Amino acid sequence: MGSVYASMIGLAAVLFLLLGFNPSQSMDEPQSKAAVAEMSSRTAVFAGGCFWCTEADFEKLPGVIEAVSGYTGGHVVNPTYKQTSAGGTGHVEAVQVRYDPARVSYTQLLKWFWRHVDPTDSSGQFVDRGFQYRSVIFYADEEQHRSAEASKMELADSGRFDKPIVTEILPLGPFYPAEEYHQDYYRKNPVRYKFYRYRSGRDQFLDKAWGGLQNELPQATPATNGAKAMKEESMTTEGDMNRTGSYVIPDDAELRRRLTPLQYKVTRQGGTEPAFRNAYWDNHEPGIYVDIISGEPLFSSRDKLESGTGWPSFTQPLVPENIVEREDRSWFSVRTEVRSRHAGSHLGHVFDDGPPPTGLRYCMNSAALRFVPVADLEKEGYGEFLPLFR
Repeated sequence: MGSVYASMIGLAAVLFLLLGFNPSQSMDEPQSKAAVAEMSSRTAVFAGGCFWCTEADFEKLPGVIEAVSGYTGGHVVNPTYKQTSAGGTGHVEAVQVRYDPARVSYTQLLKWFWRHVDPTDSSGQFVDRGFQYRSVIFYADEEQHRSAEASKMELADSGRFDKPIVTEILPLGPFYPAEEYHQDYYRKNPVRYKFYRYRSGRDQFLDKAWGGLQNELPQATPATNGAKAMKEESMTTEGDMNRTGSYVIPDDAELRRRLTPLQYKVTRQGGTEPAFRNAYWDNHEPGIYVDIISGEPLFSSRDKLESGTGWPSFTQPLVPENIVEREDRSWFSVRTEVRSRHAGSHLGHVFDDGPPPTGLRYCMNSAALRFVPVADLEKEGYGEFLPLFR
């Protein structure tokens, strides 16, 4: 019987193979794909008032794997809800968002965050008052820092709110998960949660501010058509990059390697280059000026003026959407700083003493710019601007 049994086992094995059965493939395959997504996931931390609501809002966003309620930003180790809500720990209620970057970007998370908080309130959020309930974006690295600052400037420039945007952007310290009964509170206690949320005034405020757009999937910031993100030779691994739309922004270590010390000081530290001793103050060749980091088009030689200041100056931007202006109170005066939208580079300042028709003078640093002559526009991906020079 032993030989017959062995023969039957062998025949069964042959039939399995002929029928295409592969022991290495099983119902575990979908779990393997999920495991891959888990391994490549990233995290971001936001404070938007009551973490029950912030957690619930982020878990509605496609691409978010989970949101964990917790505490961060303070000085007490392993704080409790009672300690934090009393306001003595320095912590805020926050959520740690784990997301799949292949499905949703950090930039989209930022836009989603803005649509679910009151960014003009520095004393709390809605019915919850106090330091521990204020809105904060916590950044884990310089890429997140730059993206958060650029996103905040974009919201301020949009005119969506009449009041200043006061949400803080702070470095991330230890994150302490909240007690288990706070996790997924909106699922565990739907009636109590809905009652609290309605009475908080949160949704009423968001509906008024966004007109129902707050729950639409935010799109990544588009790049200007035709502009190349970066030259191919400057590309590094994806882990070293922050993608803003189609613009690829290297991380801080790569920027320090790629840029000259002066270029880094100007674009990343808000420095100023010497007057009359820079590349473009007296450049008269036709072409356009792009951001030294991202390549986003900024100014045209057609709008360049002889300001006599020793820095390249222009009457207007080539692509206004790529320019961000904000108040600068350094040097004991109030000026208007100019930055590039996608790279967040410090470019210079704009003044109201320019010639007609704009009356403006954009005084820029050559170190923040790269000049592309007309002859190279097409091959470098800026062919859409050729008609300006015909």
